Amino acid sequence: METQSNDIEIVKVQVFSNYKVISMNIDGITQEESMIFPNGEANCMNWILGHLIYIRNAFLNVLGEESVWDGEKFSCYERGAIPLERKDELVTFEELKSYLQQSQDRLEAKLISMESFAPETINDIAIFCLHELYHGGQLGYLRRILGKPGAIK
Repeated sequence: METQSNDIEIVKVQVFSNYKVISMNIDGITQEESMIFPNGEANCMNWILGHLIYIRNAFLNVLGEESVWDGEKFSCYERGAIPLERKDELVTFEELKSYLQQSQDRLEAKLISMESFAPETINDIAIFCLHELYHGGQLGYLRRILGKPGAIK
C-alpha cells in the first residue's frame, strides 16, 4: 500500500481540526442568535458559517470534487457580499450545519483517497486552511459575544 505524502497528512489534520473547532463554536446556537450582527454591523454567525461553506466548495473544486451547493443560489455568502443588506437571502442555521457536514464528508473522503496534491494547487490549499482557521476563531469570539461559554477549553 502506498503511503500518502506529508502535505496531505498536514491538510487532513487541518481539515479535521478546523471542523471540530467550527462545530464546537456553533453548538447550541439558535437561528435567532445566528442572525445577530454585533455592533449592528459586524458579520453574524449565520453569514460566517455560510461563507466558510462557500469557500469550502472552492476547496472541494480544487481537489476535483463537486460543491455541496449551487454557488449562484448562495451568492449572499461569497467574499465581498454585505450580509446586512442580504439577510433575507441567508438560509437557516440548521440548513448550514447540514451543508457543513456534507462538505466535511466530501473533504475527508477525497483527502483519504488522494496520494498527492497537484503542485499548482498547493498555494490554494494552504490558503483554504488558513481561511478556515481565521473564521473558526471569529465564530469563537461571536459565541462569547452572544453570552455563551467558550467552547474551546
